[in-house]
Amino acid sequence: MSDRPDDKKKQETREDRLRAALRANLQRRKAQARARAADPDDGQQDSDTGKDDS
Repeated sequence: MSDRPDDKKKQETREDRLRAALRANLQRRKAQARARAADPDDGQQDSDTGKDDS
């Protein structure tokens, strides 16, 4: 019963959407990693501002 053409068509489109979402997520993570590597001082500024307020 699960071998109907409609089921296969739905599964393929779901797999395509998952592939596209994973690819977009990977691209986003790579862009974030590149941004962090290009500006390593960002993390230090956030931690220093907490110490100055004390």
